[in-house]
Amino acid sequence: MISRSTIDKVYQMAIIEDVIGEFVQLKRSGNAFKGRSPFSNEKTPSFFVVPAKNLYKDFSSGKGGNVVDFLMQHEKLSYPEAIRWLAAKYNIDIEEDQSSPEQQQEKSEREQLSIVTEFANKFFQQQMHKTEEGQAIGLSYFTERGFLPETIKTFQLGYCPDKWDTMTKAALEAGYSLEYLKKAGLTRERENGTYDFFRGRVMFPIHNISGKAIAFGGRTLKAEKDIAKYFNSPESELYIKSNVLYGLHLAKNEMVKQDMCYLCEGYTDVIAMFQAGVQNVVSSSGTSLTEGQIRLIKRYTPNITILYDGDSAGIKASFRGIDMILKEGMNVRVLLFPDGDDPDSFSRKHSSSEIQDFIRSNSRDFIRFKTELLAEEAGQDPIKRAGLIRGIVESIALIPDAITRGVFAQECAQVLKMSEQTILTELNKILVTQFKKTSKEEQELPVPLLDDAPVEQPNTASLELTTLPQERDFIRLLLTYSGDRIELTFVNEDQKEETHAIGVVDFLLASLEMSQMNMRIPIYGKILEEFIELNLKEVDATRSFSQHTDPEITSLTSDLLTEKDHVSVNWGRHKIFPDTERNNLRHALQSCVYRLQIRNLEIIAADIDTQLSQPDLDEMQMDELLIQKKNNDAIRREAAKYLGTVITRNV
Repeated sequence: MISRSTIDKVYQMAIIEDVIGEFVQLKRSGNAFKGRSPFSNEKTPSFFVVPAKNLYKDFSSGKGGNVVDFLMQHEKLSYPEAIRWLAAKYNIDIEEDQSSPEQQQEKSEREQLSIVTEFANKFFQQQMHKTEEGQAIGLSYFTERGFLPETIKTFQLGYCPDKWDTMTKAALEAGYSLEYLKKAGLTRERENGTYDFFRGRVMFPIHNISGKAIAFGGRTLKAEKDIAKYFNSPESELYIKSNVLYGLHLAKNEMVKQDMCYLCEGYTDVIAMFQAGVQNVVSSSGTSLTEGQIRLIKRYTPNITILYDGDSAGIKASFRGIDMILKEGMNVRVLLFPDGDDPDSFSRKHSSSEIQDFIRSNSRDFIRFKTELLAEEAGQDPIKRAGLIRGIVESIALIPDAITRGVFAQECAQVLKMSEQTILTELNKILVTQFKKTSKEEQELPVPLLDDAPVEQPNTASLELTTLPQERDFIRLLLTYSGDRIELTFVNEDQKEETHAIGVVDFLLASLEMSQMNMRIPIYGKILEEFIELNLKEVDATRSFSQHTDPEITSLTSDLLTEKDHVSVNWGRHKIFPDTERNNLRHALQSCVYRLQIRNLEIIAADIDTQLSQPDLDEMQMDELLIQKKNNDAIRREAAKYLGTVITRNV
């Protein structure tokens, strides 16, 4: 586990505009930086980075937070991965808290595998570009395939010499361990010694999401039938093939922007499409699609188009994988290339715009495609048609959304020229069977022993804008003006007015205490509680919240501290000086406190009314409640008078 001191150092060293500038073209706009949203295809820039607050805000998508949040959102990294990314960028040594021997062993193995894999990746590239054999065989092969030098460099393509153990010897001479060379699948061992597993093959490194090589695919250029065309690295602590997609490290940003993923079969399909300008493309590396790979795609987009080369046997074999995609609630389309073409060959013949036009014009939703394909195969054979219907309806039943299921059932009936009711009847049978199976599994789960087990409360953070905006505004003012002071006028013992400066924090917290108010939305209560603790320690609370480990808090802080109208226009440059909130800060603070007080009193009033409606109240209880109600209403009227509003009824 990364130590707290390392995390603090990362936050301290990271320059938010520097980091985000690697992914977004930023231009200075007043005290902020401005650019187009990396999360949507907007034409008018509405993405802001505010260095003074160490925050970014994307008004197009609603996303916002600190530099770590940006990496987690944009690069889809976990929190530790984002911290490590920043530590590497700013040359910060990562200190680890003490872990168990098992964790240390696992970490050590992953690191050693990563080191030898990176060595091999550089070795294969160097062999292809710097040796006669590599240039004559490896480089000429890729060049003949139409791959440009820049593309070859981008995908880090290479060549393993056709010698018995050239790579292994080089690795051992460089001090790398034979144990980890074997575990990484780079070296094999026989009775008469070791040999290079990928010898004589052109090399396709497989990268993780961050772009580090973790495995390889090696293609032979020999024509012998008894030699496997492709060899792939074995699974290891570093490489689990069911959780990896070839090309994802290059495609992920474009997948988010285009809100679409193109899935093809092989390495060269991805490379050729990428070179042609279609860069939101990945491959399952010739293996059947897995749940892990599907969820990887879903992190970036719910839309996927599968590219086929027209082989019907291969298409039908992939149906199970597509059913898994449907089950995840994703939208699946399929595309068949013309006979004799695959994504690789087709993309080499056409421009990027022609490929995109072809995909748009010829891709079809999977259910309709499957129905048409199997209907043509079944012909008029009643038994085959019955099996066909069941197979299609089973796919429809996997779709989580009921409306989408209904639409596909209707389309299926039209294609098969049969009653929609028949399709729906079969669909309902399958859904009922699934429900019974799920219910049975749930019944077999351990039952809690206590009847009064706590019920999970709804997530109130999503309700904050519509339920208690007064609390939101209170926290906003507290964070925004925590270093400011206001002047208040008091009447002294001699009945003379005196003006004193008081800190905004002191004013707001004192008002909260005097009115005996509290935050009813949990996230606001949490922020307030932590703010008070940090304030007592004289720590910059606002900065702490913008660097908080809880992404919900950093996102909320970003929302509260970045307002589009404020960051987008430097009015002073135009000699226009509008009446800002800061210029009327005392009024803004007092108005906020009164609104929050009125809201709390309204809730109390509603509770009093509920109690008064109880039939079993005695006279003393009723008198008590009526006095409370009278006092409550008087305070509410006084607060409303300041705000210039009228109290008409309880809320």
